[in-house]
Amino acid sequence: MNEVDFLVIGAGPAGLSGAFYASRGGLRVCVLEGGQGSQVMQIKDLENFPGVLPAINGFDLIDTIKKQALAFGVEFILESAEAIEKKEDFFFVKTSSHEFKARSVLFATGATHRMAGVKGEKEFFGRGVSYCAVCDGPFFRGKDIVVIGGGDSAISEALFLSKIAKQVTIVHRRNTLRAQKALTEQASQTENVVMKLGYTVLEICGGDENKNRGAVNSVVLAEVETGRNEIVSCDAVFVFVGMEPVSSLVDFLQKDENGYIITDENMATSIPGLFCAGDVRSKPLRQIITACSDGAIAAFSAGKYIEKLS
Repeated sequence: MNEVDFLVIGAGPAGLSGAFYASRGGLRVCVLEGGQGSQVMQIKDLENFPGVLPAINGFDLIDTIKKQALAFGVEFILESAEAIEKKEDFFFVKTSSHEFKARSVLFATGATHRMAGVKGEKEFFGRGVSYCAVCDGPFFRGKDIVVIGGGDSAISEALFLSKIAKQVTIVHRRNTLRAQKALTEQASQTENVVMKLGYTVLEICGGDENKNRGAVNSVVLAEVETGRNEIVSCDAVFVFVGMEPVSSLVDFLQKDENGYIITDENMATSIPGLFCAGDVRSKPLRQIITACSDGAIAAFSAGKYIEKLS
């Protein structure tokens, strides 16, 4: 059995930051980096992380943070946690071929974007299809943007994009938005926001002269009641139909109504010694910088927790 002070489940910005902060603080740290890759790896040009200029891609950022962690003595295992249990003052975590005994655990598995399930969505991801307005909106300054979704996040992101874009078209399958009244009213009063309610997106289209690659240039809409099709020209499509926290492994923890893990300001969960950081945590803003902050705080808190055990 492998014994560590601090076991990190997840190797995104939150997990890696927590790992190297904890190791730098003198803890024995191991990271389970199996499972899905971090969403950051999909970012082509990361331009909103302080101190990073010119922009780099997400893979390079993660690679650099991992190298920092390795330099501080963090151990990495390319396996996923399959079970976690606390017995007295220790956590026992199993993978496919290892078992760990840890004094404290950081759960940093992140969240995944729900896809709209539209033809062309996968093909044009990174070439006009995005799931993060703050990350990618500035690339489409002065352009025409389509937003898919009608909830709070979709309308909030559409309003953010309206400050950048030439025009934002909100497409929602119902005749009324699901977002709260204040957001709906604000969107309806914003001059460059167009509502296409009672419509669905059939296809995201694009291409170039070679008809093979290129970027998004339009969407095909269908009116729900009549089935009538309509083509809307655009330069980007932002999909906001919800997120799914990767939290099924810790169903015993306290969560919010959307399944995100609830913590206090120290990243402590409802189980003493089990901390949570990053996109899987219930919080108002999910960005790389907030994930890194979560991880650092969790490492500090874990160190204090372990001190009390001694």
